[in-house]
Amino acid sequence: MGRSRLPVAVVVAVAAAAAATFLLRPRGVIEPVPVDAQQYFTTSQLDRAEDFRSLQRLLGLAGLGIGIGTLAVLAWRQPRSLIARLERRPLLGGAAAGAGISLVLVVTGLPVSAWMRARSLDVGLATQSWPDWAVDVVKAAGISAVTAAIGGLIAMALVRRFPRRWWAPAALLVLAYGVVTIWLYPIVIDPLFNRFDRLPQGKLRSEVLQLADRAGVDVGEVYRVDASRRTSAANAYVIGLGHSKRVVLYDNLIEDFTPGEVRTVVAHELGHQKHDDLLRGLAWLAIVAPAGTFLVQALAERAGPRGRLATPAALPAIALAISVVGLGLGCASNVLSRKVEASADGFALRLTRDPEDFIGFQRRISVQNVGDPDPPGWYQALFGTHPTTLQRIGAGVAFESK
Repeated sequence: MGRSRLPVAVVVAVAAAAAATFLLRPRGVIEPVPVDAQQYFTTSQLDRAEDFRSLQRLLGLAGLGIGIGTLAVLAWRQPRSLIARLERRPLLGGAAAGAGISLVLVVTGLPVSAWMRARSLDVGLATQSWPDWAVDVVKAAGISAVTAAIGGLIAMALVRRFPRRWWAPAALLVLAYGVVTIWLYPIVIDPLFNRFDRLPQGKLRSEVLQLADRAGVDVGEVYRVDASRRTSAANAYVIGLGHSKRVVLYDNLIEDFTPGEVRTVVAHELGHQKHDDLLRGLAWLAIVAPAGTFLVQALAERAGPRGRLATPAALPAIALAISVVGLGLGCASNVLSRKVEASADGFALRLTRDPEDFIGFQRRISVQNVGDPDPPGWYQALFGTHPTTLQRIGAGVAFESK
């Protein structure tokens, strides 16, 4: 693949992401009406959110920059003696290089991560002690290192076997990885960090099952997770495929919010199940992955050592290309994600017929999570995975006024 192919690869990736987002856009989105933040939040709440989130956003961007910068340094300035040893056995060298790169990224990103966490402690959002946090960092670093080692070995095998077209089998592996992680993550990884208990028999479980029955949704299983040991933020999510499918409710959501507000959250998660949003995400990945890996190869060939892409010396350049392309495609996928979340909100409103609790929940969750109800437009466009709080409240008001 010549260097002149890079512009073509960029155009193909952009076109694939745009096409996938357009083809997979959901229906049932309620167009929000404009609302004023001062109607739902006090001045002190808005100021507190702005003070906290404005710097957190900058620190998050700094973390991205440090990660990409670290990979760029590793790609362009490498210790020759270490690379020479790794190249003696390219596949094992690729695994070692992959694990090493992963651990270096953890170390270089640690100061910013610790700073962000310290600020979360200051506002009461984080609840976990520093020693317990450090244990979780070590666990996550170990998991990432093992994953990166496998990835480095596979990358070397593909580049050596398919030197000019390794992007094609890589695309298949990306999709397979997406399926495996969604299927196994709730079973293998999640329990390493939290305790999950089936929601016990009682009023809440009965209401969840009744909502699911009305929605025509097989919920799989409903779990309560001990999220409060780490954070005061409340949330819920749906994850898993087949027998691993589950709706997960934070314990502080169950304990701190009214039954009506919890119902609206459960209804939202049922909307994701009803709309097969996990499969929608995999379909998006299937469409975009070939173009994405095509662009990764083009960038890696531009940034990597010429004539040595099939050696561990090229892994930092490949990792750099994956990071840059992943960041760009992630921003593109957020466009679809916001529509998907808005569609699930619409489903929740239609299922519960309770806009008052829906609006109340959006307001209370923003306050409890120290969230910015109306973040800067550029940040929302690039990194927002959900509609803004004001947009979600606006959707509830629009539904209420029908």
